[in-house]
Amino acid sequence: MKSTVFSVAAFAAVAAAAPAKNNLLAVRQSAPAITDGVILNYALTLEHLEDKFYREVLDKFSESDFEEAGFPAPFYANLKSVSKDESTHVSFLTAALKAANVTPVEECTYDFGLTSVNMSIATASILEGVGVSAYLGAAADIMSKNYLTAAGSILTVESRHSAYIRDALAQSPFPSPFDAPLTYNEVYTLAAPFIKSCPSTNPPLPVKAFPMLTASPENPKTVTSGTKITLLTDGYTVKPADGQSQIYAAFITVTGPVFAEATPVEGGFSLTVPTADEGKAPVAGQMYVVLTGCNTVVTDETTAAGPAVVEVTPS
Repeated sequence: MKSTVFSVAAFAAVAAAAPAKNNLLAVRQSAPAITDGVILNYALTLEHLEDKFYREVLDKFSESDFEEAGFPAPFYANLKSVSKDESTHVSFLTAALKAANVTPVEECTYDFGLTSVNMSIATASILEGVGVSAYLGAAADIMSKNYLTAAGSILTVESRHSAYIRDALAQSPFPSPFDAPLTYNEVYTLAAPFIKSCPSTNPPLPVKAFPMLTASPENPKTVTSGTKITLLTDGYTVKPADGQSQIYAAFITVTGPVFAEATPVEGGFSLTVPTADEGKAPVAGQMYVVLTGCNTVVTDETTAAGPAVVEVTPS
């Protein structure tokens, strides 16, 4: 298999001039100067994905399939309500864009790889968590107060979806006092593997996908701060340009990234899940991890790969 080598020199060089401290989202998020219409289409892109995902799950699996997989009868009915919420979000955002004379994006073609009920609900949990982080990350860029309020209203519903599904998976429904914001490119990186093609008439969005980073299936079933894990770089390699500088895994939180030294291993990097400093957002819940050559700040310019999704059980 051909392996691509990515150098982290450029990322580290940009980061060298960055402040040594970064406390809040505004410091770490490097978002393009975009309009509210672009942001709403970005949100609609994600809502289309979630909407289609739940429709496919409910079409593929019956209530009895869910019961046999260990999910009690109310869960299937509630999942239908979640699906209806996502369809309503699509309708709302589409109408808002048309009212603003902006062409709304249409549904793309997806491949969710739905092989079982349990896998489908695990994917649902990740998608809902990403949805929360996407709205949270974009909120600061929304200029219209009306749009900001509407986006906040959707965010809180997505958060309830996330908590409900996490609880059904025997995960803490509220593992952290803070949710983590993600940049547009970080979110798109997580969504892109599901998107196979989109209508050519869809307005272009100013987003790009970073090289994919995934948590190894061989990682311990329960991961906490202090657990050693492996992140996989399938089909490519990340190396420092000078051959010796340290590469870091950055766990994204609203109060700033928490860094861990990443050690090259076959197929990726190993690291120990770090602990956040006292008074900062903890490393807990659905965490997003990127590879970087910098240990002071994370921006789209300093990110070499990722994010990977790592579930960290609260200590």
